[in-house]
Amino acid sequence: MREVLTNPSAGYYMNRDVFGQKGDFITSPEISQMFGELIAIWLINEWTKCGRPKPLQIAELGPGRGTLMSDILRVFSKFKISDVSIGLVEVSPYLSQVQEKQFCITSNQETNERNVPKDALHYKESKSLYGSPVRWYNHVADLPRAFTLYLAHEFFDALPVHKLIKTEQGWREVLIDINRTDSTLRYVLSRDRTPACLYRLENEIRKEIEVSPQSLVTLQLMAARIHQDGGVGLVIDYGYEGDKTDTFRGFKNHQLHDPLVDPGTADLTADVDFAALKWAATHPRTGDDWKANLTFGTVDQKDFLTRMGIDVRLKQLLAAARTEELARDLKTAHQMLTDPAEMGSKFKFLALYPAVMKKILDRHPPPGFSLDV
Repeated sequence: MREVLTNPSAGYYMNRDVFGQKGDFITSPEISQMFGELIAIWLINEWTKCGRPKPLQIAELGPGRGTLMSDILRVFSKFKISDVSIGLVEVSPYLSQVQEKQFCITSNQETNERNVPKDALHYKESKSLYGSPVRWYNHVADLPRAFTLYLAHEFFDALPVHKLIKTEQGWREVLIDINRTDSTLRYVLSRDRTPACLYRLENEIRKEIEVSPQSLVTLQLMAARIHQDGGVGLVIDYGYEGDKTDTFRGFKNHQLHDPLVDPGTADLTADVDFAALKWAATHPRTGDDWKANLTFGTVDQKDFLTRMGIDVRLKQLLAAARTEELARDLKTAHQMLTDPAEMGSKFKFLALYPAVMKKILDRHPPPGFSLDV
């Protein structure tokens, strides 16, 4: 998955715009501004709950086209919140250009890369339409140490997974090989245990599982930063809680695609195991200096958005709609985001907080995650 998606010369994400109707899949922020607006309100509410610490950083992992961050910055500006820096974790040079054009004053790739000091951890910098400094990073670990609102929307589903099968000899990994007869790719089973076999959860009862060591390490790093520097994390993705087996698949032109056919031309993805992410957020690695994060969720997207007021926001936008076509589009977008048969139940929300906030959260639970909030 890593090679097919992020190879510098031929990786799926590296040289093209793969989002939207003309791409291979569409994301919630692309469907309607309502999604990003409600996420922004949630972030502002939780930042306020923490006492509005400064300096404030918003870090998005895998920003896509930058639509979500664009909506968030617009809402922050409405609340007169301008003293904020933006950190974007993005490995695709092409998508970093798309993001820059979406919400930055300048979009000169060469100039904005040339102005970066040689010893800097970021590879590009610019300024948002609202005056906030924006910097691009290759890794979460490169982000500045500050109170941070972390956002990962459809990020973890693109990180590599390893498929493991329980055999009479123990756990074995499904690998990819070349068929010598026709040079096509095929699945094979490892002869012995591989390093990935060590990442299975204890007391695993499933015969087949998918594990993502990179996801666990990334989530643990985020949790460590939240504990050490302060912050809040929000993970949004399609996934499950430790009960599925084989979810690895490809998408091309909004249709399922064989992952082994024409690698590099289709999106490869796997459902996110939120049970594993919650385990990572609450289990520091040996020697790590951080305490277990508090986790809330998962909750379905339809429940989160409804509790955050998407129905009220829809009514406001419908009242301001100037044409029947725009009104129909708004209703269609609302349905796509909340209908259980579409995105409403497929996407899950998970929130992370530092352990020191337990008493506050007992009195004031995260909005969107409780029937009472």
